[in-house]
Amino acid sequence: MRITLSTEEARRLALSQQGLIRKHSFGRGKNGTLKAIEHLGYIQIDTISVVERAHHHTLWSRLPNYTPKFLQDLQVKDKKVFEYWSHAAAFLPMSSFRYCLPQMKEIEKKESYWFKKEKKLMDFVLDRIKAEGPLQAKDFQTPEGYNSGPWDWKPAKKALHHLFMEGKIMIKSRKGFQKVYDLTERVLPDDLDISTPTAEEFCEHHILNTINAHGLAEEKEFCYLRKGIRPKIKATLKKLEESGEIISIQIKDASKYIYYSTKDCLDNMPKKIRQKQLHFLSPFDNAIIQRKRIENLFNFNYQTEIYLPEQKRVYGYFSLPILFGTEFIGRINPKADRKTKTLHLDNLVFENGLDEDEIVKPLTEKIVEFAHFNKCQQVEITGNNGNNFLEKIEDCCNQEL
Repeated sequence: MRITLSTEEARRLALSQQGLIRKHSFGRGKNGTLKAIEHLGYIQIDTISVVERAHHHTLWSRLPNYTPKFLQDLQVKDKKVFEYWSHAAAFLPMSSFRYCLPQMKEIEKKESYWFKKEKKLMDFVLDRIKAEGPLQAKDFQTPEGYNSGPWDWKPAKKALHHLFMEGKIMIKSRKGFQKVYDLTERVLPDDLDISTPTAEEFCEHHILNTINAHGLAEEKEFCYLRKGIRPKIKATLKKLEESGEIISIQIKDASKYIYYSTKDCLDNMPKKIRQKQLHFLSPFDNAIIQRKRIENLFNFNYQTEIYLPEQKRVYGYFSLPILFGTEFIGRINPKADRKTKTLHLDNLVFENGLDEDEIVKPLTEKIVEFAHFNKCQQVEITGNNGNNFLEKIEDCCNQEL
């Protein structure tokens, strides 16, 4: 049996499961933070800090009272989350550790992973951590005259990277943004299931977790940045559909795509939106990380311009999509000046047909919240929607701040 949804229904389903339609979908505080991570499956980590880092931004978008201390405590004190590689560096719920084991074992077999492995150096680094306890890359001296090349990765840092990817060591905590490594057995909670899943168990876990996080997903999305997995995913999808655990879906205006969902997700889909929420989403937010999905479901073409030369940027270095209700209504390029405590919002651009009167209040509220989140006390806005509109928003924000 195949179910047909309208585009609007598909959007409500997707955004509801992402926790972006209702306020406090995951609750509040540290418990809400853990619930969000467990539901979303991962939170991507990124080093860019023109505003608060991506992992904190993604959680804040779903938990208005979020603070970075919640995540730190969950990792260090409670051992409820850990860092590893999802499709990128990420925080994952501790229950997902066993599903990382197949990847760790595959990497262990390889002669290189980003860099050629130096076994003697890896043994030396591992022995020091065993004997001395948690260490950082800076605790290992670089040999005199060593030229690390353009990436500035000294030998010990490469060894730490390999040991981490193989699962021999884990990131116990961070000092600032610098990683502190310890032996895996000293970081994991004692009662954790560390049995290696079969390929079928892994695929079932991955498919059901993805659907639970996103509401609906198509076959390509389950394989996103995972080489060689598609045949197993395809076979598992067929099995799950035949058993009734997943349901195939067609969207009226996107009939060439077949999506999959579950009865629970469909039952939880909001029938309507009582109050539209406005969000500035991180470029690495779970809801938009697959750009083709956003184009297909929301008719919004979003690409981050971080990696483009300045002369080729249209919207700005760290342009963020603006979500209002179930529509992406524009983009904004933010930068938090920590010295002057000013939040600069450059190149505020809206899609055609926007009702400016409808968004004045929610946009002002979100900018004020975003400024507080980034520890800023004033706002400066530039854009292409006319000086009167932008001045009105800027004045409202600064009065609130």
